[in-house]
Amino acid sequence: MPQNREIKFYDLKELAIEPEQIAQDWLNASAKTASNKDFEGHFNLISKKVRVTGVPGFDEGISYDDWARQSEQEFKDNVLDKVTYDGLKMSAHNDKQVMFKTMESVFANDGSHRSHGVEILLEKEEDGVWRVIQERVMTHDECKHVGLIA
Repeated sequence: MPQNREIKFYDLKELAIEPEQIAQDWLNASAKTASNKDFEGHFNLISKKVRVTGVPGFDEGISYDDWARQSEQEFKDNVLDKVTYDGLKMSAHNDKQVMFKTMESVFANDGSHRSHGVEILLEKEEDGVWRVIQERVMTHDECKHVGLIA
């Protein structure tokens, strides 16, 4: 199991050698920057070429600009309370990419929350920072199949 290390939230350069640690460091930074409404730090973890798929009502997926615009407004309006991740199932990796699955929970300040499985592909970009380039919302059945939920 990866160790819980203190890291700069948005400076994920050369932090880890092991793919599981890269994934865990990214999840920790993503949760912390989102929960702290640190827009700059959070979006430094997301590639400009990102594409989010599997979101109901968004057949063509969500781009960086769409995601950033929505998040910036939610951070300003204090809609978000916190983001957490639970479970880490590694899928594949090479020297420049790490793919994994996890359960993401988003808690709003009005008491509501939503949880869903996500498959995340990180890529080490030219500046040495690991950023998400692809995120896919998983189905309930897929989450059960991979063991993220019972």
